[in-house]
Amino acid sequence: MPVVHFYGPQLPREKKQQLVKEFAEAVSRATGIPVEKMVTYVHELDPENIGLGGDLLANRK
Repeated sequence: MPVVHFYGPQLPREKKQQLVKEFAEAVSRATGIPVEKMVTYVHELDPENIGLGGDLLANRK
């Protein structure tokens, strides 16, 4: 059972659904494993919890 992890910004539910669907289809095409066997985890990251270059992303607006 393939597992895909996506780390990124908070997304609307519709975008997460699209992301999960497209990941599953792409992995299925590449591996020949059925889409129904794919597991996708969407990890939504808050800019206050991410540092880049010694600063928080939340400070880079």
